[in-house]
Amino acid sequence: MDAKHLGKHSALPASPDEAELDYVPNPRAGTRYLVRFAAPEFTSLCPITGQPDFAHLVIDYVPRETIVESKSLKLFLGSFRNHGAFHEDCTVGIGERLFREMQPEWLRIGGYWYPRGGIPIDVFWQSGEPPAGVWVPAQDVPGYRGRG
Repeated sequence: MDAKHLGKHSALPASPDEAELDYVPNPRAGTRYLVRFAAPEFTSLCPITGQPDFAHLVIDYVPRETIVESKSLKLFLGSFRNHGAFHEDCTVGIGERLFREMQPEWLRIGGYWYPRGGIPIDVFWQSGEPPAGVWVPAQDVPGYRGRG
């Protein structure tokens, strides 16, 4: 394992394109299970106004040979703090990048965005049908009613 971040001082990347994700060997390769990451304080910028946008992201995946290292994922998600993109681009782009690089059996992401202009925008992407025989719990992020 040649980790770029784990156990090292790492600065927040200036942009998602500059962020490097670390993938480590799956310690339970051959066993089907689901991994969930929740990022309840995700932030990006509106590409038009430059105002901050906030979301609760939930990432679920069924790994194959590798898993994403959590510190590198935290830095990748943090790199969106100064990145201007629409909600759809952020959510789908994160899911597609993780799926392309990590090559899990299955991945889904839910982006539960807080209201802008009075309308919450929730964005969902998945790589395909969930695999049979794997427990895939609901994401359990309520529709906007003063999300808590």
